[in-house]
Amino acid sequence: MSDNPSALPLPKIAVGDRSRVRQQIVGRDVRWGCQVEGVVESCKHEKTGSWFAHGKNDRLWLCRVRLRKDDGEITALILDERSEITVL
Repeated sequence: MSDNPSALPLPKIAVGDRSRVRQQIVGRDVRWGCQVEGVVESCKHEKTGSWFAHGKNDRLWLCRVRLRKDDGEITALILDERSEITVL
């Protein structure tokens, strides 16, 4: 977990929870949406390789959730303020 106050708070999910994450990208005239369901492998703040002024250790910290889908694929999602998480 990061000590960066600008990072989004972690969602209230735990490793092993079956969850659905809905996300959308908002453009000027359109919205693209997607959803992913799976079992939570991890949920934590992780730093990027990108430099970001005034971030902890001069890095941008993002909230990442890793889900194991039913077919075994592991997917990593970066959460933002429009992400919706539902524990199933």
